[in-house]
Amino acid sequence: MQIQIRHFIEYRYSCPVQLEPHTVRLRPRCNGIQALLAFDLQVDPRPAGQSELVDLDGNAAVQLWFGDPTEHLRIQTQSTVVTLRRNPFDYLLCDWATHLPINYPSTLAAQLQPYLATPADAGIQSLAWELWDQVQGETTAFLPALNQRIYSECRHILREKGDPWPAGLTWQRKTGSCRDLTLVFMEGCRAVGLAARFVSGYQVSPPLQENPELQGTASKEPAERHLHAWAEVYLPGAGWRGFDPTQGLAVADGHVALAASAYPRGAAPIYGHWLGRGVHSHMSYTIQIQAGSSPQA
Repeated sequence: MQIQIRHFIEYRYSCPVQLEPHTVRLRPRCNGIQALLAFDLQVDPRPAGQSELVDLDGNAAVQLWFGDPTEHLRIQTQSTVVTLRRNPFDYLLCDWATHLPINYPSTLAAQLQPYLATPADAGIQSLAWELWDQVQGETTAFLPALNQRIYSECRHILREKGDPWPAGLTWQRKTGSCRDLTLVFMEGCRAVGLAARFVSGYQVSPPLQENPELQGTASKEPAERHLHAWAEVYLPGAGWRGFDPTQGLAVADGHVALAASAYPRGAAPIYGHWLGRGVHSHMSYTIQIQAGSSPQA
């Protein structure tokens, strides 16, 4: 699919603030599963300086720093992306990775260490090992089982601000945003020795409406869009593969990734602070996504 994305975000402050340096990770990644054809970034107020960089996780990022105090910060991006992975299961696992837990070669285990941190929550560990027993430890059966379990038992809510809740709390509540459910999936994978990381990006197809009575009905209004989060799991022989517990899907060409990290904050699309006492801030945004067949298809 060829996808056009326009993302506008505005922060307004009740009085002028001094913006500290901001890191922006809104440039879609470009690799073997998605190609970035065009990208444009506009910032208001105009930064005193900016620097393109590749962060520790290999994400394309822009570092912005500012001069005079301001009452607003506006960031707009326009991207054209072609997604290339039609089949999320087009791989052959290494023989030694077909059953869990995986006995990684020492060099690979050292490289994956940040993505293998074992969760402390007893509820997540119990969930993971229950599913492990049900699928007799088969790697390719465990992942969809965990994905579907979270999708079927947890209610998705929209939470525009804040870090993900602790995975154990989300699983106990059976409610959470996409980033909350992603963390449950990640920690479930790590409990049985699968390396997992957090991904931020866009879901191309519009999500189902929350009210089941409205599903399948036509609407003249464009679907409201939000940033999305899902997980990627490292599978020896397959590399990083995406799973979206909010939708219960293996990720193919219906998602556009921006950034990925072992820790959610490392994949934050915008990260920065401002200086000012007693200041109130308000955030608003719009995301427009148009998708069609790729001219290369």
